[in-house]
Amino acid sequence: MARGAYLLNLGRVPYEEAWDLQRSLAAAVSQGAIPDTVLLLEHPPVITLGRRTDEDELHVPDGADVEIVETDRGGKSTYHGPGQLVCYPIFDLTRHGQDVKRYCRDLEEALIRTLSAVGVEATRIEGLTGIWVEDAIPRKIASIGVHITKWVTTHGYALNVDLDTAPFRQWITACGLADASFTDLPAEDGAGLWPQPIHAQLTAKPTGAKSSGQAQGIEQVPATR
Repeated sequence: MARGAYLLNLGRVPYEEAWDLQRSLAAAVSQGAIPDTVLLLEHPPVITLGRRTDEDELHVPDGADVEIVETDRGGKSTYHGPGQLVCYPIFDLTRHGQDVKRYCRDLEEALIRTLSAVGVEATRIEGLTGIWVEDAIPRKIASIGVHITKWVTTHGYALNVDLDTAPFRQWITACGLADASFTDLPAEDGAGLWPQPIHAQLTAKPTGAKSSGQAQGIEQVPATR
């Protein structure tokens, strides 16, 4: 049976502002006040620390223009910045089988299919989180980290559309992987197939919002599960 869902295109939003919004929406979804909701956005430069982050993962130089935020998501450290598509699904998993592993696999599959549609073949790699372009040295193109309370999800994934990946190596030991390589669509010859710059795409249907923290587009879309 089809259910409605909300999709909010928010443009660029500071990390903690988006996190507050996620928690508010999660409470509303949990109470049945609103349907499942998906946030699409990008962040100003920010390093987020998951619950398994080690102290020695951080090596941010003095004066670097980046926020550092401790979060409640799973995983280790990662970087978000302009040119990265961040997706935060706020789902009530009691409507979707109450299967956390399946949910994470579904996020992975959504990323793999999205990348395939723009000409980039990506995959899962056993023992590693996120989505990778497989090669002699695999390159990570998307990160996944979620938090689930009372079967309601927050956090989600970040897809490297067109961003400077240097902070993944220079500011942190991203995902706790000292030798990890990171990539984005232009590096994988996918840039020409992406329809328009990420920020323009995320704000393509403005509703007259006054600040980045307000929804600049909201649609009702079909959810099939």
